[in-house]
Amino acid sequence: MKKSILVLTAAATLAVWNPVHAQEADTTAAWTKTLVGRLSGAQAGFSNWAEGGVNTLALTVGLDGKATHEGAKWNQVHELRFSFGLVRQDTLEVRKAEDLIRLRSSLKYTAGEGVLAYLQPTVAAGFRSQFAPGKNFDKDPLGLGRPLPVKVSDLFSPATITQTVGLTWDPSTWITQRLGFSAKETVVMIDELRPLYGFEDDQLDQSVRFEAGIEAYTDLEKQLAPNVLYKSTLGLFAAFGSADAPDMIWENAIAMKVNSSLNVNFEWTLLYDKDVASEIQAKEVFSVGFSYAFL
Repeated sequence: MKKSILVLTAAATLAVWNPVHAQEADTTAAWTKTLVGRLSGAQAGFSNWAEGGVNTLALTVGLDGKATHEGAKWNQVHELRFSFGLVRQDTLEVRKAEDLIRLRSSLKYTAGEGVLAYLQPTVAAGFRSQFAPGKNFDKDPLGLGRPLPVKVSDLFSPATITQTVGLTWDPSTWITQRLGFSAKETVVMIDELRPLYGFEDDQLDQSVRFEAGIEAYTDLEKQLAPNVLYKSTLGLFAAFGSADAPDMIWENAIAMKVNSSLNVNFEWTLLYDKDVASEIQAKEVFSVGFSYAFL
């Protein structure tokens, strides 16, 4: 099982960095590629400030990439997003603030007739994890009495891999909707962390928890103003035989371009997975920084 997961991950990574057209490649059509690096930071300093305050220094680096190809019969989209940030407050040690590895790929058949001209057969895959260990500074969620802070995550602990076969509907140029049968693997390579991510007692000797179900996925990208872009993705996964509400991840980003290199970004993410937490998890990031287009 570990070997199959590594193969799937390597394939997803290769698809992003070196996409290859599947079946009857149209060599006359060009790839459209973008690769943008981001650097943002924040700093606040206080000295003899009567109203009080916390000295803070934060830095985040990121990389966003996308490659698309519209062939005679097949359309491909491959995306990557890497983000990593650190924060330092007064005398506290440096802590991780933002950490994301995300890869997504889809292959859509566009030469269908009749109903298939509107509901286009699609295969898709996704991968999500992080670079560095994550720590809980408030409590030990496993209740083992470990000294704080305790590690609660790391690279491939967890990682989520999905594969979907279904149909895609494009009601507009700025919105795409997909529905299909899906497989989801939750990977946790660190044994002691598996109970945090939905592994039952009889699964604790396994590094992968497998689920099959139905996935609904919506991708929206809308230019709100000449210098304001809104992006949103909503993924829902309902496992077969589960009475719980579907797993959900809803990612949103508003990017405001001040000039060719200066940007203001606001991002928020809502995540729900009953196997991990009984309540909705939320994350929001506001940043001002610089970007550079490599492609």
